[in-house]
Amino acid sequence: MCKSNLHEFLAALPKCEHHLHLEGSLSPELLFKLASSNEVALPSPIFDPSFASPQALHERYQHFTSLNDFLHYYFIGMSVLLTAADFESLAYEYFARAHTDGVHHAEVFFDPQAHTSRGVAYATVVEGFRIAQRRAETDFGITSKLILCFLRHLSETAADVTFQEADALGHFSDGTLAGIGLDSSEVGFPPEIFREVYISAHEKGIRRTAHAGEEGSSSYISKALDICKVERIDHGIRLAEDKALMKRVAQEKVLLTVCPLSNVRLRCVTAVKELPIREFLDNGVQFSLNSDDPAYFGGYILDNYCAVQEAFELSLQEWRGIAEASIKGSWCDEDRKMALMEKVGLCMAKYEAAAEGL
Repeated sequence: MCKSNLHEFLAALPKCEHHLHLEGSLSPELLFKLASSNEVALPSPIFDPSFASPQALHERYQHFTSLNDFLHYYFIGMSVLLTAADFESLAYEYFARAHTDGVHHAEVFFDPQAHTSRGVAYATVVEGFRIAQRRAETDFGITSKLILCFLRHLSETAADVTFQEADALGHFSDGTLAGIGLDSSEVGFPPEIFREVYISAHEKGIRRTAHAGEEGSSSYISKALDICKVERIDHGIRLAEDKALMKRVAQEKVLLTVCPLSNVRLRCVTAVKELPIREFLDNGVQFSLNSDDPAYFGGYILDNYCAVQEAFELSLQEWRGIAEASIKGSWCDEDRKMALMEKVGLCMAKYEAAAEGL
């Protein structure tokens, strides 16, 4: 539990999560379980002691030196995911945890190229995730959207092949997928490399987001907006370095999907208090708070809310603004947004009344 006196409120506040990699929610316990059942050989503990046990892997995850160091373990973890049931287990485990943290709507990433390159069919991946989504809505009332991400360390041609497969199956038009994203190593792989596939998506009316301004400069953000025509920016913490761009992002109400604990774990900052949360609030930048790859970074969404509160001591009204911005920036329909707004309003009324009574 966090040390803030607002912890009970933060736990109760209805949340939307927009920056969650399903593969990044693969707990070491599930990783070892699936490796055993699927007869997948993990690295020998002789060469990497991290794989001696789930506990040892948890410990290693606390000492990433960079984004690429994390990605090394991230892609090893993916190797145990082979069947639709594996992907269902992975996603459902996330939704169950998200429910305990107060998530009511989630828009989650997945990396099909990381699976098809291993011989796992795209359809197998999506089938498992869709089953988990339906179960989560039935069991927890969580609505969710899938966002297909391209791996930016691979070519634009490879991204287009994946895009065309999903589009040919009607997955963008029938609601299976909500949109496209761009992730993996940022520096050295600027957004404009993927211009053509993003323009194709734009012309088809498909929603678009991209990781930008995490380790890369603010120019990655402006290029994602101007060249790739994205509607959201994932991470975006380097935005504060460009005041003119920050003013534009605020005016255009572009949502940033910020991941505080991830930024600390990957050494983008040394502490949550160094993030430009206060600057974003003071300049009208809309953002949501998210967990990114929680199994690897030691914190799910409520942990991120608590970390921000401990660092910045936000008011109830500032939290209302964050919650409402999260809803407005979501890709669900207007009816769902209205229902979520009502839930936030009821929560705020309860805790504002309690605060007035103190």
